Amino acid sequence: MKLDTDTQLSRRTIIKVGLATLATGVVGVASAQGQKIAQSSVMYVEVSKNGMACEQCLQFVAPGSCKVVDGKISPKGYCVAFAPKSK
Repeated sequence: MKLDTDTQLSRRTIIKVGLATLATGVVGVASAQGQKIAQSSVMYVEVSKNGMACEQCLQFVAPGSCKVVDGKISPKGYCVAFAPKSK
């Protein structure tokens, strides 16, 4: 069965969704155990992505830490555990 181009998913999209789902599960387990996750495990970078930055995340603790990710966190950073603050 062939999908039309409007409904076809790219391999990249499937991988991104899978990684985000995995990261969400890891974050949930780690925070339930009171542990922080290594930056590399959540693909943390010090530059925001698509307008999403740590300073806009529910998990960010000013001036430079996170409730779930270990180490120094840049307010302009980003990781797959990003959860937007409610407005």
